[in-house]
Formats: sequence, structure tokens, C-alpha cells
Amino acid sequence: MKVRGRGVGAVARDASAMRRRVLHDKYFRQAKAEGYLARSAYKLKQIQEKRGILRAGMRVLDVGCAPGSWLQVASEIVGPRGMVVGIDLKPVEAEMPANVRTVTGDAFAAEPEALLALAGLDGAAGGRFEAVISDMMPDTTGAGDHYRSVEACRSLLGLLPRLLRVGGVFAMKVFEGEEYPALLKETAGLFGQAKGFKPDATRSMSVEMYIVGNGYRGGGAAGGAGGAAGGGKA
Repeated sequence: MKVRGRGVGAVARDASAMRRRVLHDKYFRQAKAEGYLARSAYKLKQIQEKRGILRAGMRVLDVGCAPGSWLQVASEIVGPRGMVVGIDLKPVEAEMPANVRTVTGDAFAAEPEALLALAGLDGAAGGRFEAVISDMMPDTTGAGDHYRSVEACRSLLGLLPRLLRVGGVFAMKVFEGEEYPALLKETAGLFGQAKGFKPDATRSMSVEMYIVGNGYRGGGAAGGAGGAAGGGKA
């Protein structure tokens, strides 16, 4: 009788998956203990630790902000002299800090000047956010999710000329797949630097990736309709 053992590669993959599950449980418990609305708060925290995209006093736009965990983290970083504006198809029901304003609606249909005004900025006079961040994702069906995610990201890039100031910073979530390298290249063409980053707080086996851009040069991708800008953070 032959006894077949499992290969080293399979054991290593199982061990890696187990570590990711442990991390998932850790961040879920930590979010509850520290008062964050979702474990996704730690994704932005880790982006901040790695790339330092936000600072005190900034005006920040969060696209696809519900349920509000990124709003909470951004609010802490920008402080009382800063302002965070969030927009999502779903309402943000939790109470937010005084330096946060939220809008229920579609970012791709909203008037940029109205969003800027919530942060005390005059769009007609050239006022723009210093940072645009997004943890949005399309409704997932298991088929074509990557392509819908990339389409939404390209539409978001198309909004930047009317929302983000030259020199500003940017972070968005995308599902990895065959279009990811092209999207990263397109983003890099708009920024002095653009790189991918995968926080430890992402779920086990997740295809989520974040593209982080620094030094916005102006201009934007053509972008399609992109669908609606929703949330769905976990």
C-alpha cells in the first residue's frame, strides 16, 4: 500500500492561508475593540504607514466611503484643521467626527464643485482636494469582477482633474487581473510616482490591490461610465 504525502508547496500554501486567516480574525477583533466600523480601517492605516499619503490639515475626498471606516482613519490623521468629505451610494449611518462631511449619491454623477464646497474649497477659483482616496468596489458576481473594478478605477481617474490639486496624492482599490498592469501604467502617467501595495489587513486569498500615487501632474484618464461609486468595505 502506498501512502502519499502532501507536497512541500501545498503545505506552504496552507500555512500561508492560515496566517492570513489569523490576521483577518486579528483585524476584525481589533476594529471592534478600537471603535472602527470595519476592519478595512487597517488597510488605510497600513497604506499610511507605508506611503504617508495623508497629513494634518489636509482636505480629503473619500469615494465609496460607506460604512465609514476610512473616514474615521482619515479624520484622525488630518485633525481639526483638516476636512474629510465622503460620498457613497449607501448612507453613512454612524456618527462621524466634526471634521467629516458625507453625501449619499453617485460620485460619477455628482457635481465636483458641490463636493469641494463641503470641504470649504471654491472649485471655480481652482480649489481642489489634496488627497482622493477610494476603497470602493463594484458589486461582485464572480464573473467579470476584475474588469468592472478596473472600469470603475479608470472612471475615478477621469474625475481627478476637477477634484485633485496638482501635487496631490491618491489611493484606490482594484481587483488584480490581466488589466491591472495597464491600469497601474495609466495611473503612473498621471503621477510622479505610482505603485501597487497590498496591506496585510486584506482578506485571505483576496485579489484586492491598492494603487497609490504621489505628485499628481494634472490631467486624467478618459474613463467610461464606470458604474456607480459604492462602498462595501469589510
